[in-house]
Amino acid sequence: MSLMDNLLGILRVRVQRGVNLAVRDVSSSDPYVVLKLGRQKLKTKVVKQNVNPQWQEDLSFTVTDPNLPLTLIVYDHDFFSKDDKMGDAEIDLKPYIEALRMELSGLPDGTIISTIGPSRGNCLAEESYIRWINDRIVQHICLRLRNVERGEVEIELQWIDLPGSKGL
Repeated sequence: MSLMDNLLGILRVRVQRGVNLAVRDVSSSDPYVVLKLGRQKLKTKVVKQNVNPQWQEDLSFTVTDPNLPLTLIVYDHDFFSKDDKMGDAEIDLKPYIEALRMELSGLPDGTIISTIGPSRGNCLAEESYIRWINDRIVQHICLRLRNVERGEVEIELQWIDLPGSKGL
């Protein structure tokens, strides 16, 4: 069985920015983000001396199991010691996958398909909207980091269908 037999598509995660991240060095931090989906692990570049970093980086994952959560961990890069953890968050992809499965088309740009509110069961810092933008379903997410004194990370999800993949 090949990867294409189980492949549903590609999840593109745009890691946009961090807001008010924790200080882990003397007066700032050198943050980067690690994203994990199943056994896949990708990371952003390091932004030096900045607790409000702008990454604007696209990281793409192959999706074979739509039930797996996306995990985000922020680290502070250190030269002479182990990188310090600066918080983490978990993203439930199910609401986004459900919106994709609606097989929508031709909606007015900006149409809200679904809204997910923050709760104890998720890491959302504010309401997350799944919208129809430029003929695609996009979800903007502002995550409140866990296991740290402060910090948020903004990401955006976008789906890419691959010819020959199983699809959703």
